Amino acid sequence: MTSWLRRYDLNRANAAVIIFLWLFFIVFMLYPLGYVFSNAFFTSEGFSLVFMKLMFSSPNYTLILANSVNLGLAVTLFTTLLSLPLAFLLVRYNFPGRGLLNGLILIPMVLPPFVGAIGMRQLLARFGSVNLLLLETGVIDQPIDWLGGGSFWSVVILEVLHLYPIMYLNLAAALANVDPSLEEAAKNMGASGFKLFRTVTFPLMLPGYFAGAVIVFIWAFTDLGTPLVFEYREVIAVQIFNMVTDLHENPMGYTFVVAVIALTLFFFYLSKRLMGGGRYEMLGRGHVTSALRPASASLTVIAYAVVLGISALALIPHLGVFLTSVTNRWFFSVLPSEYTLRFYQDVFSHDLTLLSIKNSLLLSTLSTIVDIVLGVTIAYFLARKRVPGRDVLDALAMLPLALPGLVLAFGYVAAFSATPLDARINPVPLLVIAYAVRRLPYMVRAAYAGFQQTSVALEEAAMNLGASPIKALYQITLPLVFANLIAGAVLCFSFAMLEVSDSLILALKEPYYPITKAIYSLLGRIADGPYIASAMGMLGLLLLAGSLFIAGRFFGRRMGELFRA
Repeated sequence: MTSWLRRYDLNRANAAVIIFLWLFFIVFMLYPLGYVFSNAFFTSEGFSLVFMKLMFSSPNYTLILANSVNLGLAVTLFTTLLSLPLAFLLVRYNFPGRGLLNGLILIPMVLPPFVGAIGMRQLLARFGSVNLLLLETGVIDQPIDWLGGGSFWSVVILEVLHLYPIMYLNLAAALANVDPSLEEAAKNMGASGFKLFRTVTFPLMLPGYFAGAVIVFIWAFTDLGTPLVFEYREVIAVQIFNMVTDLHENPMGYTFVVAVIALTLFFFYLSKRLMGGGRYEMLGRGHVTSALRPASASLTVIAYAVVLGISALALIPHLGVFLTSVTNRWFFSVLPSEYTLRFYQDVFSHDLTLLSIKNSLLLSTLSTIVDIVLGVTIAYFLARKRVPGRDVLDALAMLPLALPGLVLAFGYVAAFSATPLDARINPVPLLVIAYAVRRLPYMVRAAYAGFQQTSVALEEAAMNLGASPIKALYQITLPLVFANLIAGAVLCFSFAMLEVSDSLILALKEPYYPITKAIYSLLGRIADGPYIASAMGMLGLLLLAGSLFIAGRFFGRRMGELFRA
């Protein structure tokens, strides 16, 4: 034991902390996943593939899988088509207001599509604003069924409008890193226009593009809230949600979760293989010329038209939610005929909404504290110590970025059933853990970036003057990385407040509903439910927007590091 500690530069206290971290990941990440796999592949008679065979042989189940894959592919394709021109206009050309347009593109990320679906449903209903406007202007004679009673394309459109900023960020970063001298060399050899883009520019952008494409695909593939609101139930996420209540009678829920994990890992593996199949290195001497060039007056007008047009489309769900939240009644009119703020008052007086706000504040605060303790500890050991299984520990901490929330949530319900952590009795402990695990990567990356930028010599100097390692850490290092910790904590808290999958699956009893589960419940109330839900959604939008602003002020341009695995 002593030689093992000496080999890894650990004392007994540090070894105890490492063991605790490993136990945490084993109990709350590996064990639920293992439990799901065991129930999917083992019956009372032993190992069996009967449920897998049923999933791929049943027409209903294959349709569900196909719908989910098609949804992910469609959203990925259309976010690519939207984001590519935006990236080229804003990365390659300089014009007045360029920075403002860059910020405008990111606004759709503020409102979760789960909430935006409420506004879209109001605008695109059979007698919603869009149809009534088209009828009044004589464009159509009969209302168009945009939603189709649970339309595939309604879900696609809303998720594209929410997720295209993620694709844009990755494409813009990849395009900015392309060495312009390589493009100049290709031009000198006769390449230009689309051929230059196809043979030189885009191949060099592939690593960034695949990183964004995988995130967008998995997000769309596993999104639960948006299909639920649009009543598009023939997708795998909604089926898993429906099977939570009878998981002991119907083992197909386990099989669907395994399918989600398998497809998620497959697409990550595919992206790695595609990126590993070629070489993307650029000149080591660095960029000798700037790729940014001044835009002509006509191109500036085009850039404004494209960015403002796409942003206007992306803000339609936000507008629908806002108008729904401030109208007394909105029916058979293009715009609300009467405005009121009473639903915002109801949010803080209605029994269900007030209780859900209190629950979310408690759950998010506790989960953020867990994230701070675990995130700082993990980041410290990764940055300052030689620990056994360092790479595996880092991978486990980052795994929630790749693992869909509904997978862990379903695993928690199943694995901890009939235990003191049974979500059907009291979901609070599992909700806190689920929120913490889902947002742990943000805190780890924020703290790790701070430790990397803080010289270890400062801690060594303090210890040379008699301070213990713990005292040096708390009195010297942590104050220097305080801005990073604030940025990570604000993001952990705000995203936990609006977490969808964990809340919908784990909060099985009304007294424990967090905000997002209360919003979903309110949508089923015919009278004032959608209006109160919209008011709650707008308050959530303001919370998340303010949190991102604060985190951005602390973390600056390095904020993107929080989202990289």
